[in-house]
Amino acid sequence: MNRSSLQRLQLERLKKQVKWAQEKSRFYQERFRSVGVSYTDIHTLEDISRLPLTERSMLARTHFMDWMTMPLSGVLRVQALPEEGESLTRAYTNGDIAHNVEMMTRCLTAAGVMNASLVAVQGDLSDSRLLDIQYALEILGAAVVPMGTDYHQWLRMLDMVGADTLVSTPHLVLQLVIQLQTAGRNIVDSPLKRILCWSRQGVQDPLRRHIQERTQARLYDLYGPAELGTAGILYQCEAHNGYHIQEDYYYPEIVDFHSDHVIHEPQHMGELVLTSLAAEAMPLIRYRTGQAAMLEEEPCSCGRTLRRIITPLSAV
Repeated sequence: MNRSSLQRLQLERLKKQVKWAQEKSRFYQERFRSVGVSYTDIHTLEDISRLPLTERSMLARTHFMDWMTMPLSGVLRVQALPEEGESLTRAYTNGDIAHNVEMMTRCLTAAGVMNASLVAVQGDLSDSRLLDIQYALEILGAAVVPMGTDYHQWLRMLDMVGADTLVSTPHLVLQLVIQLQTAGRNIVDSPLKRILCWSRQGVQDPLRRHIQERTQARLYDLYGPAELGTAGILYQCEAHNGYHIQEDYYYPEIVDFHSDHVIHEPQHMGELVLTSLAAEAMPLIRYRTGQAAMLEEEPCSCGRTLRRIITPLSAV
């Protein structure tokens, strides 16, 4: 989709999302009222700056039912996602899950996963983000091997199937490397050629370079904090030149770290702010991610028209 068509779609979805949040979510009713703004004030994409910013501490203090836009009878899934020693409760409608799976399918395809791939998935599948990944893999027709969190099962399943792709977190990948080493084996001797690492803290986890050196596999970073509810909002393509943003589902802004000033100048680093454009159960309006980033406007060599963000580590 070209930029003008995408921006028209973003504006259409933004208006609907803000109206939905204001009418149905007690949390956003109070937030909008506190600054004297309404969905009727949104006429252009630039008008998004009139809306208040949302911070994680606000969500932590809010009962999830006050954040939600509907009763529990209207959702398909409710999960408490662990994050930094606490948990955040998220609810998903059938539409939310479908959107998340579509975004994950794009991420997997960009990393070269296809119907002939053998994909091992590390982690607890009670985590909704991993369920999205498994569903997306099955849509692609890849053979999926859920390995759980038991390292005995990791080694046994890897011996059985010889996976060429691993989906995991940085810490679980390192645990796998250590367990193989303890068993007198080296992960570089396995058929593994790509790893999709989803991080709760942010893209470009500091462990990335160490994992690349130890596994000799091609790494693709994903971004999956609990507040966003999925691991597929930012992803790397084969060019590995920044991170594509799923702009038809999330509108990105860059703001100053210590104020609400929006940075419009190119090549200026700030904090990534994301607004959901199609969320049904729990919309997020101008959420401060804490992720340092700058927007890259130049087209990507992969041909995708979604803009990218550049992080401090990826800019080095």
